[in-house]
Amino acid sequence: MSEKILVTGGAGFVGSHVVRKLLEGDHEVTVYDAFEHYVHPLQAQHLRNISARFQGIENDIRFVRGSIQNQDLMTRIVREIGPTRIIHLAAMPIAKLAIDHPEEAAASILQGTMNVLHSARHIDSLQRLVYVSSSMVYGDFLQSPASEDHPTSPKEIYGGLKLCGEIITRTFAQRYDLDIAIVRPSAVYGPTDNNNRVVSLFLENALEGKPIQVFGTNTVLDFTYVTDTADGIIGVALHPAASMQTFNITRGRGRTTLEVAEIIEKLIKGTNIQILSAEAYLPVRGTLDITRARTLTDYHPQIDLEEGIGRYLAFLSKNSEQPRLSTG
Repeated sequence: MSEKILVTGGAGFVGSHVVRKLLEGDHEVTVYDAFEHYVHPLQAQHLRNISARFQGIENDIRFVRGSIQNQDLMTRIVREIGPTRIIHLAAMPIAKLAIDHPEEAAASILQGTMNVLHSARHIDSLQRLVYVSSSMVYGDFLQSPASEDHPTSPKEIYGGLKLCGEIITRTFAQRYDLDIAIVRPSAVYGPTDNNNRVVSLFLENALEGKPIQVFGTNTVLDFTYVTDTADGIIGVALHPAASMQTFNITRGRGRTTLEVAEIIEKLIKGTNIQILSAEAYLPVRGTLDITRARTLTDYHPQIDLEEGIGRYLAFLSKNSEQPRLSTG
């Protein structure tokens, strides 16, 4: 059944993939986005990514330019649309930026989330609000795989603010009888990433002939291809059994950042890998348990790291000048 869905942050990396898949499901989609940039906005690849996100579907979406920090505008738009579902993705997307700009991070992640919740509680048509959090809320993993019941003890500002967002989301749900669900992604990568996440940074450096800098040989992340993340978020938004639940939405397999570099080394000739000391501010992570999402929402991620990097490289090669692909 077609739904009327509002996606905050829908013009971003993950959001745009969510939007594209929602349209494939014949849903009516409104994107609410401030169109903010977190890297230099005039880089050629950045501009190509923005264009690619909505190529062929731009006329099928209603775009509203606005910040979730603007409570009045947010409330007016939500009332005007009357969505049946809200997927809340809008927020500062990078842990390092939150450390450098904590006030901006707090306004974006925490105050922005409160504004979305405040707007949502007045909408009778709303059947569910999905808050997209982060696996950074766990802090150092005490065991791997880590389930949703793992203790939450964030080690840095981004994870701390995302956890605050979870708490305020649950509080609004209890106080105002909102149906909510929470999603915790991890290490998302794939086409149109503009924020220099690990896989993106490694691939673009290799294509430009720059060294790949690997911070620690035992740094493990649950790398998740962006279309798998999008599928998982949509499943949580739509599936009746997801009500009031929290989900890890990841690949469900931890891999080291050194493995990422070595996969790229096989695909791009002349790649130079440099091993540096691990960054102390980052938590020790690993594999996430996705049993709950599999069981309750039929979530089945499809793309492992080798295939995902190959797909991403093909996208970058098509959209970049003179990539140096290996013939061996």
